[in-house]
Amino acid sequence: MKKISYVLIAMLLMAALAACGQNKNAGNNGANAGDSNQGAGEQTPAVVTLKVGASPVPHAEILEFVKPKLEEQGVKLEIIEFNDYVQPNTQLYEKQIDANFFQHMPYLEQFNKDKGYDLVSVAGVHIEPFGAYSKKIKKTEELKEKAKVVIPNDPSNGGRALALMAANGLITLKEGVGVNGTVADIVENPKKLEITEVEAATLPRVLDEVDLALINTNYALEADLVPTTDALFIEGSDSPYVNILVSRPDNKDSEAMQKLAAALRTPEVKKFIEDKYKGAIVAAF
Repeated sequence: MKKISYVLIAMLLMAALAACGQNKNAGNNGANAGDSNQGAGEQTPAVVTLKVGASPVPHAEILEFVKPKLEEQGVKLEIIEFNDYVQPNTQLYEKQIDANFFQHMPYLEQFNKDKGYDLVSVAGVHIEPFGAYSKKIKKTEELKEKAKVVIPNDPSNGGRALALMAANGLITLKEGVGVNGTVADIVENPKKLEITEVEAATLPRVLDEVDLALINTNYALEADLVPTTDALFIEGSDSPYVNILVSRPDNKDSEAMQKLAAALRTPEVKKFIEDKYKGAIVAAF
């Protein structure tokens, strides 16, 4: 009997120890499960992607500069380059992209009017002084009678080019038209200049074929022209043609868009513009 009792007691003790072990493991498993649930409850900040259409130079370059800083703020930039002045607005209106950065306010206003769009300015970033270039002459006085001159064919930049020509004594425009003038508003053309309107993007490509071309700075830079040294004459830094970040009314005030707007107007961006473009582009803030 005693032998049996000893065996029974030993078995009971072993069972008790096993039960304690199971309870301990269950407790640990519970703690681990709690830790796991806590980790799952912690949410990583959402990353918002903004698709922004831009001219390659300087707009896309400026966007590339701010891209890393924006990623730290949870905004991922997808930069889509365009080489024309129509598709960036069309695709923005059709919601294929979220914003664009290539134009100034007079162009946007005219585009909205022509297309019935309602695109809006979010922030002004820089000015690209408009310039006149030639491969055939060194100064405007050398322009011969009936010299061939090309200007942009869109109304806002065409009027801007004519106003710049008038300011430099090449033509006289009808009083009061200012930058809204057209070729039809020329009242005096002493040298009988043959002025042709062509698509802005093609202006650098026809420079060899004409006597004078009035070119937007972004296209001049793409063609390796240096506005501050290569232009025969150029707008001053007081130009009203500030290049703007543009979006739609439905996303203008979104947190991501406002972060992008703020990033484009920092002292760091201003220094980047000054260092990289050497006065060919001027920060507007």
